[in-house]
Amino acid sequence: MKKLNRESSYGRRLAVNQEFKQCLDNGKIISFPKGKKLVGKELSVARSDLLDAKAGYENQRYKWSTIQAYYAMFHAARALIYSHGYREKSHFCLSVALRALFIDEGKLDTQTGRDFLNAMNLREAADYEAEFSAEGAKAVIASAERFIEKATAVLGIKE
Repeated sequence: MKKLNRESSYGRRLAVNQEFKQCLDNGKIISFPKGKKLVGKELSVARSDLLDAKAGYENQRYKWSTIQAYYAMFHAARALIYSHGYREKSHFCLSVALRALFIDEGKLDTQTGRDFLNAMNLREAADYEAEFSAEGAKAVIASAERFIEKATAVLGIKE
C-alpha cells in the first residue's frame, strides 16, 4: 500500500514539474536574479495588504478585503519564488511555482497550497463575478495571516 502512495505522489510530482516546465517554456515564469534582493520588500507589501484587508473587513467592505487578503498571499508567494531567482507572469504559474519549489520539496505543507488556490478563486469571484461574502473575506484573511507567517519562517526572516 505504501508503494502505491509513493507512486501516486511521484506521478503527481512529475505532473507538477511538467506544469512548471510549461510555465517556464511559455515565459510565464522567468529567471529573475535580482528578485533575491526584493524578498523583504515583497513581504513588506504582503503585510501592508493584510492590514488593508483587515481594515476593509472591519468597514464591511468584503469584496475589497477578499481581494487585498489574496494579494497579501500573492506578494508572500512572490517573495518565496523570488528567493529562488524566478518571477511569475501569471497567477496560475505562481501557484505552480509555489507547489514545485516549496510544497513538493516539503518546505510548505499541502494545505498552504490549497489555501492559496482557494484565496485565488475567491479573489477572482469577487473581482470578476461580484460574488463575495463576509465569511469568504474572513477565511481569506485568516489564510493570508498563516501564509505570511509560514513564508517568513521558510525564508528565515525574523519579524
